[in-house]
Amino acid sequence: MCSAALLRGEELFLEEALAENRHSELLVPMIRRLLERARLTPQGLDGIGFGQGPGSFTGIRIACGIAQGMAFGAGKPVVPVPSLLALAEQANEGRVIVAFDARMDETYLAAYARNGNDWNEIIAPMLADRASLPPLPGRAWVASGSGFDRFDWLREHYRDSIAMRIENDLPRAGAIARLAARRLARGMGVPPERAAPLYLRDKVALTTEERQAKR
Repeated sequence: MCSAALLRGEELFLEEALAENRHSELLVPMIRRLLERARLTPQGLDGIGFGQGPGSFTGIRIACGIAQGMAFGAGKPVVPVPSLLALAEQANEGRVIVAFDARMDETYLAAYARNGNDWNEIIAPMLADRASLPPLPGRAWVASGSGFDRFDWLREHYRDSIAMRIENDLPRAGAIARLAARRLARGMGVPPERAAPLYLRDKVALTTEERQAKR
C-alpha cells in the first residue's frame, strides 16, 4: 500500500495505490496532487507526519526520506508515527492489539487503549515470536494486522482476550495524518534531522543454515 494524505482542518485529502516496489516512483506525484487539490504549498503546512514503522525496511526509509526532504525544504517539523499505532487508530475501537507479519515466524506487536482522542500504550512496539508473546491484560480486545491474518499461534495465544478481529487491514496515511496532527498540537514535532525509522530488528531473512536448523 502506497498511501499519502493531507489533513486540512477536518477535511482529509487522500491518494492511495496498491503498488508493489513502486513507492519511490509514485509517492512524490501523489504528494504534488494532494497539495494541488488542497491549494497549498509545502510552506503552508504546519508539519509533516510519516509512518515510521515497523514494517518494510525499504518502505519505511522511503517515507522517512521524503518527509525529511520536504520538511528541510519547507522549514517545517516532522512527526514520526508508529505504523502499529496507525492501524489501531483505523480500528475505531477502544482497545486494540496490532500485529504485523515480520517474517521468519515472528511478529511486530503492540497494544493500545484509547484515552479520549489519544492512546495509552499497553504493550510497546516489540518483536516477538511464539515463545515470547507478552500477556494482554483483560478481555474484549480487537485484533488487527497481518500477523493475526497469518499466524495461527498468535491467534491461539490471545484467543481468550480477543472479542473481534479486523482482517486484511493495512496502515494508511489518513490515520497517520490524524495522529500526526494531534501529536503536533501537543508539541511532539521534531526537527527534520531527528526523523528516524522505527526498526525493531536489523535482520530480514534467515540463512540457509538457520532455516535448516529450525526445521
